Amino acid sequence: MDTKEQMITYIALSLTALFWGLSFVGTKIALESFSVFTLILMRFSLASLLFFLFFLFRGFPRFSKKDHIKIIATAVFQPALYFFFETFGIEYTTASKAGIIVATIPMVVLLFSSLFFGERTNGFSIMGALLSFIGVMILVLGDPKFTWSLQGHLLGDLFMVGAVISAAAYMVMAGDLGQRYSALDITGTQMIYGTLLLLPVCLWQLPPAPLAATSVQAIVAVLFLVFLATIGAFFCYNYALSKIAASRASLFINAIPVITAIASWVILGERLNALQMGGGAIVLFAVYLTNYFTTRKVVPRMASSPSDI
Repeated sequence: MDTKEQMITYIALSLTALFWGLSFVGTKIALESFSVFTLILMRFSLASLLFFLFFLFRGFPRFSKKDHIKIIATAVFQPALYFFFETFGIEYTTASKAGIIVATIPMVVLLFSSLFFGERTNGFSIMGALLSFIGVMILVLGDPKFTWSLQGHLLGDLFMVGAVISAAAYMVMAGDLGQRYSALDITGTQMIYGTLLLLPVCLWQLPPAPLAATSVQAIVAVLFLVFLATIGAFFCYNYALSKIAASRASLFINAIPVITAIASWVILGERLNALQMGGGAIVLFAVYLTNYFTTRKVVPRMASSPSDI
């Protein structure tokens, strides 16, 4: 890879981290004008329409009947359950906490891979998983608004944990698909199936939303989520994965919680206290520790579909 190609690759990775890091803030802004179900419906209907038009122009992926069934099954977890939990989570908790909790996905993938597929792990991975759990607990319990009742920030944090489990379950289930098909074909088809799964629930729960009550900021946030956080980041990340190893690419993705925390502070005025910042730092260190010492077999499994944020 020459210098120019290397520079483009790193720019693509930087844009991916930026778009996904800002997506939590964008969701928070959009939820000020739209309900959870309205936002989910708009974001994924538009994204699916773009993928459908792309496939219509280029040709639809040739999956076997068995793989179509598997993609439908994985679409239940991603995007359906993942974005259901994530969007509800961001509505109740802060964007900065949501970004840090989501950073634990690779460690849950390692845990699932070890439990259900017998993937070999090592002491550093186990240590990383334990540290991340401790860090998330400090982050949650250190919140000045924390209460033990299932409402407010705690409810939002639990929804984010549901998003983490959903994303990890998808990555483990869909790992072998990435060995036979391109990430573009998998994610596009998965997005379309996921939208079809979400459509009945979203339409059933769709509240009336007068245009006058919709802010310009919310509309811009939705457009950002569709075109940059979903489509743009996906293409950038897949371009980078075609040039460098997933293990190197993941180092850039680890910057997402930091970007989210800074953007939440600047745009939303959210603040993490000293105890929460300590918990967040423990989570980021645990993610780095796990990614650095993880086994080679698990890395492709985690990187087969980058939409997962």
